[in-house]
Amino acid sequence: MTKVKTRDRILNTSLSLFNSLGEPNVTTLLISDELDISPGNLYYHFKSKGDIVEELFAAFEAEMLDLLAVPDDVDISLDQQSFFLHLLFEAVARYRFLYQDLVNVLSRYERLQLRFKRILKKKTEAFRGICESLRSQNMMSADQEELESLCEQLTLTACYWSAYDTLSHLDDRESVDPGRGVYQMMNLMLPYFAPDVQEQAKLISRDYLL
Repeated sequence: MTKVKTRDRILNTSLSLFNSLGEPNVTTLLISDELDISPGNLYYHFKSKGDIVEELFAAFEAEMLDLLAVPDDVDISLDQQSFFLHLLFEAVARYRFLYQDLVNVLSRYERLQLRFKRILKKKTEAFRGICESLRSQNMMSADQEELESLCEQLTLTACYWSAYDTLSHLDDRESVDPGRGVYQMMNLMLPYFAPDVQEQAKLISRDYLL
């Protein structure tokens, strides 16, 4: 059995605590107590909680940028589009501490602000690429203004869904349901789909409520 390195244990435990308690409520002392290591041992790997947050953000950033690299030269199916949303909300759920207190987290860690804005821009571009593909296949009908508005709304929903979802169960922040986010995103797009595509989209989206 492979032994997990202390540095990775710190990151994994910190992520779990940030998600369940909220990043502002977690101290390095709490992290070291949870791991049953000395504060000095933690300090050997990370000089501050900010260093832990930045390393977790880097992992989140790499995952998101890889996911958001939607090719612009392929026909995207409805199943592929829904799977993309599924992966997106799974990633958001894994690093939900960033989204649950987004403005405050970014105000405390200024070096992350531009990087997060880059991710937001990439999200909008990814949604635009998907919608453009669906539109070119006559699966979606929307003029350019409608498409731009829809993509902005999709970005907004993807960004703040985690915080909204948490409000429904503040007593249990471990409880997350990415499927409900996918369902809502599919329904935002539903009015723009062709009639036959709408029926398929409804069936796909309902599966995410199970």
